[in-house]
Amino acid sequence: MIRNIIFDWSGTLVNDLPGVWKATNHVLKQAGVPALTLDEFRNEFQLPFTRFYERFTPDIPLETLEGWFHGSFREVCGEVTALPHANEFLEFCKTRKIRCFILSTVNSGYFTVQAANAGMDGCFEKLYLGIWDKREKIDEIIQENNLLKDETLYIGDMQHDIETAHHGDIHSCALLTGYNTLDQLRQSRPTIIVTHLDELKTLLLANDLSLPIVHGQSGNDRRPIPTVGALIYNALGQVLMVRTDKWSGKWGIPGGKIEYGETSVEALRREVAEETSLQIADIEFVLSQDCINSAEFYRPEHFILLNYTCRCAGETDVTLNEEAQTFCWVSESEALALALNKPTRTLLDAVTTREPEPIDA
Repeated sequence: MIRNIIFDWSGTLVNDLPGVWKATNHVLKQAGVPALTLDEFRNEFQLPFTRFYERFTPDIPLETLEGWFHGSFREVCGEVTALPHANEFLEFCKTRKIRCFILSTVNSGYFTVQAANAGMDGCFEKLYLGIWDKREKIDEIIQENNLLKDETLYIGDMQHDIETAHHGDIHSCALLTGYNTLDQLRQSRPTIIVTHLDELKTLLLANDLSLPIVHGQSGNDRRPIPTVGALIYNALGQVLMVRTDKWSGKWGIPGGKIEYGETSVEALRREVAEETSLQIADIEFVLSQDCINSAEFYRPEHFILLNYTCRCAGETDVTLNEEAQTFCWVSESEALALALNKPTRTLLDAVTTREPEPIDA
């Protein structure tokens, strides 16, 4: 049973990634180093961050680099907001009497501002801030607070967080809400990977506050999961592509699980509306696919994918929910040039190579 949770801060409870990326590019500019795209930054940034500087700016004193960084980050520090589900998860911990701590590299001054903005003042028993190498602090935290290792979980969004948990011989939960990608987090072998904190809460509740041995269903109860998804076309003939961290950052299509009592078409309309805010029409079934324990997906699952095409009905303004990180409208040929997940490529190949419907004379 999990009775103690140690949280990372940045990318775990609050979203400071845009600000840190901007400030880091300011440092690189001052050092005469090319700026990084957001994807490049997520792939390259690491903790302890001194290793990042050693790789990109090896000849500049750390004090100078830190001065450049903080001079830029102070301007956006107050814009940092709580990540989705973070406050609700902290309230869940409070009601279940789970002890909560922070172990983070974040500057104490920044933390004070950000915690107030995020509504997280007073949520933590103790704060361990400004820790460059968390591995050097974890044993002290465990001993100082009399934490039983088997009852303690460290939640973070970076490989360094998972390595810290391994170092302290405690459980680890990797979140896909922050800095590192799914592939990077997998390399560190966390106890569990979740897309966000609400998923973790659901798992803890389903397992009497313990971590499941198998993520999701277990044993003889495991069954394939029926899902729907669609290529959505706009009036220009472009298709909507969405990119999501839980599919290894690859591009795919909107969709999700069919709920009990729904038809597949009803489920498709609901999922598209929830994930994109779009309304759809002219829904046509294309094919079904088995997707069994895909290495691209963040956890082992057997999906039955029911794939459709459809078109936008009305406005084409896309508003993404938390399921996806970005989107684009592209032609079919442009879509095929993207880094697609395998099921989406199979669907696109089927749609672009199928014979046109005959026209009655």
